[in-house]
Amino acid sequence: MARPRGRPTKSSPASTKTTPLKRAASPTTPLRQSKRVNSASGTPGTKSTTPKKSVYFEHDTEESEPESEIANEESGYEDEEASALSSPEASEDESEEYNSEEDTSKAKKRKSGGFRGRQSPAAVTTSGKGGELWKEGVKVNGDGEVFIALPRARSPGKTPYQDDTLHPNTLLFLGDLKRNNDRAWLKVHDKDFRQSENDWKSFVDSLTEKLTEKDETIPELPPKDLVFRIYRDVRFSSDPTPYKTHFSAAWSRTGRKGPYAAYYVQIAPGCSFVGGGLWCPEADPLRLLRLAIDQRPQKLKGVLLDPGIRKHFLGGLGNDEKKTVKAFCEHNASNALKRHPKDYLQDHRDIALLRLRNFTIGRKLKDTEVLGPGGLSKIIDLLGTLTPFITYLNSVVMPDPGQDESDDEEDDDSSEDPSDEEPE
Repeated sequence: MARPRGRPTKSSPASTKTTPLKRAASPTTPLRQSKRVNSASGTPGTKSTTPKKSVYFEHDTEESEPESEIANEESGYEDEEASALSSPEASEDESEEYNSEEDTSKAKKRKSGGFRGRQSPAAVTTSGKGGELWKEGVKVNGDGEVFIALPRARSPGKTPYQDDTLHPNTLLFLGDLKRNNDRAWLKVHDKDFRQSENDWKSFVDSLTEKLTEKDETIPELPPKDLVFRIYRDVRFSSDPTPYKTHFSAAWSRTGRKGPYAAYYVQIAPGCSFVGGGLWCPEADPLRLLRLAIDQRPQKLKGVLLDPGIRKHFLGGLGNDEKKTVKAFCEHNASNALKRHPKDYLQDHRDIALLRLRNFTIGRKLKDTEVLGPGGLSKIIDLLGTLTPFITYLNSVVMPDPGQDESDDEEDDDSSEDPSDEEPE
């Protein structure tokens, strides 16, 4: 009897083993094998996303972490790609030692100070034992670095520095500064600047002592409250030079600053100056001055007619009121108004005085008048001549308590008619 095909018999063991083998060779791939095949294959069009970490890899990563930490500690770099591209460890150690030696040498050279520039040893010509160059104070070391010593302060010569006189070196320094008005130059000649500045401050201190005897309203302040700084404010100026080319100081009831009229002294080679008054007063003091000129003009005119003021500051004019007022107005014409001020008519009798915005008097001095033992007394005499003028200005812009009443009484007395007096 024939058996149907495809059905195994019990007596054939080989047929029973074929079924599991066929199932093992089926196209279905286990999960672990599929992950490896997908990650290794670079087939276009397939996504190379990293699969989620399986529990089978946890043990492997825990063992590999210590190795990566040790590798990072040995390399010394935070970036792994940089450590992969770097040179071997031996070359790295050598470069680090070379850099540390170079940094140490640079730090030592910075401590030496002075201006220096680097040149090749062959390009520098030396002569003498100490390797001096063509200029005094310039030396070169074995590494080819040039050291330039800072210049010393100018020698006083046979004229010693004194508190009550100005030294000729001070004017010489100001002349050098005018020709070399530059920050780099002043930095190199800082010793000269300090020496000249101290000489000026000591002279100002002596002037203060004498000026307080001429004007009792001037307090005896230290030089720091009287001396102007040498640095210019160039923010809104067309002149970019950083320094003034003169020394100056001002004395008022509050020092160099404040609303009061002040005495002023300036020194410079061929341009020394002595003067006083109110320079560009604010709106309120200017209003008070114009009001005083309008109501009591004879007070200002009487001060200007003082013999000392006419002799030393107004060109030696005679006792002429019109010429004296004209000379005073010409002295302050730099920023005067072109037309009449507000609240005043164009045909005012004292319109020339009302147009002024400065109320100053001054004159230039020669170098021979400033230097030497007679310089202090010369300047003090001129400042003392200005005392009536300074006193008048302060009585108008900053009157003392009760001063207005006394001024009104004086005006009433001067306006009385002598015929009204009772005969004896």
